[in-house]
Amino acid sequence: MPLVRVYLPLDSSALDGLRRTGELGPAPVLGHAAVPASTRPGLGNDDEEREYAAWSAAATDAAERAAEGERRVVASADVDAAVVRPVTDGETAVELDSVVALPRIASFHIDEQPGGEVADLLWYDVTELDDVIALVTGSKPDA
Repeated sequence: MPLVRVYLPLDSSALDGLRRTGELGPAPVLGHAAVPASTRPGLGNDDEEREYAAWSAAATDAAERAAEGERRVVASADVDAAVVRPVTDGETAVELDSVVALPRIASFHIDEQPGGEVADLLWYDVTELDDVIALVTGSKPDA
């Protein structure tokens, strides 16, 4: 089955749930994806341009979800194309008809410091989930 890269805006409670349960959910999970231009006429045909638009939209949504003083967090995940549904508002907005299991997440993108700009997001490997939580909450999670 083909995979689609989705960008999921997260907050501290979603990160905590991911650490405790090993998944993001419940469904539907809202995010952004570089959907084909044929399904979203406003987007160009350049794959990189569509990827960046989806990533940027997720970073904007993450800023809206972040509590005062928290950093933005975006998870990049590869999910089955069959669970991705475009949403009518926004060029990149999608809903996932399934939870996102931790093994589907490729990486996290987090602000270098609270209140950063889109270009300031740093890359963290999925194995660094505890470090990402510590950066967002200011403390190490319980083991």
